Amino acid sequence: MRYLLDTSALLAHYRGETGAQGVQAIFEDETAEIFISAVTLAELSRRLHDLGVPADALFVGLSSYEAACNAVLPVDAETARAAYRLIRATPTRLPLVDALIAATATQAAATLVHRDAHLSAIPASELSQQTLP
Repeated sequence: MRYLLDTSALLAHYRGETGAQGVQAIFEDETAEIFISAVTLAELSRRLHDLGVPADALFVGLSSYEAACNAVLPVDAETARAAYRLIRATPTRLPLVDALIAATATQAAATLVHRDAHLSAIPASELSQQTLP
């Protein structure tokens, strides 16, 4: 199975919050292909900084997540167009960062793993999702 981990999933894992066990199970699944979006690197860095994580620890954490994944996927023009299509298909407001991450998952044919209400609003016909508790 292919998974793309959203920032909310990685943040839950990093902080040991609700949903961390689901992310850990994915990391432990030897058959899983695991990806993150390049956008997630920036968003997770910002969130960890806002939480007071020192820069050296922040970059160690990011490097650990990068190493645990098969790839960090870029956001290119096609992904940007896919993000726009997701925004249009979602009945509620979908922030651009969330749309770009979700679009990265669609481009990779991966299930988006998250715990974000904005992402849950994306129709199932548009995106395979695994919502963490």
